[in-house]
Amino acid sequence: MTSITIAATDGSGRFAAYVAEPAGKPAGVVVLIQEIFGVNQAMRDIAAWVADLGFIAVVPDLFWRIEPGIDITDKTDAEWKRAFELFQAFDQAKGIEDLKATVGAARSMPGSNGKVATMGYCLGGRLAFMMAEQSDADANISYYGVGLDGLLGDLGKVTKPLVVHIADRDEYFPAEGRQKVVDAAKANPHVACYNYDADHAFARVKGIHWHGLSATIANGRSAEVLVKALG
Repeated sequence: MTSITIAATDGSGRFAAYVAEPAGKPAGVVVLIQEIFGVNQAMRDIAAWVADLGFIAVVPDLFWRIEPGIDITDKTDAEWKRAFELFQAFDQAKGIEDLKATVGAARSMPGSNGKVATMGYCLGGRLAFMMAEQSDADANISYYGVGLDGLLGDLGKVTKPLVVHIADRDEYFPAEGRQKVVDAAKANPHVACYNYDADHAFARVKGIHWHGLSATIANGRSAEVLVKALG
């Protein structure tokens, strides 16, 4: 487990990315996209799981333009307040730029086989959906992204596998919006939506809404897509 720095494409500086490496290489790379809590222990645990699957995991610090090194949890009211402040201050367009830079760097990093996928959670789930529409990543996986119904106009641009994991008890994404995503996805053979009888953040490792059955099923589906896309 190491870290790398990546140059922002707008020339504004460099940002850090946590890296977890598998036992064998060359390997495909999974760019993991953080929740609103930064690159915290939950994201590092997911990175360890991805490395155990045989992929290089890279977790960029997307809040670096606001405050580098954010690492908080979902356990206290103060941390939730800070997380939502960060979310409100976060520039999603700049986040996509930084993710594209991360994907580009991942293709040529030592040990990479040149294939890269993104996989994101919460805020990261929304950004993974956007990356499917706006980037050349080889696959994109979205866990309980919010407001995805507002992104459907570009769904036809998706030409690589996009997996959308939807929480049917998601308090942050109303049922009507979730159904719009499912309906729209039927028109694009590259997009697969899966629904789970669970709350938002059901796959957050040791999180307050962790749901083992849903997480296990969703993670299995994600692993299958990653193997097909990344080798």
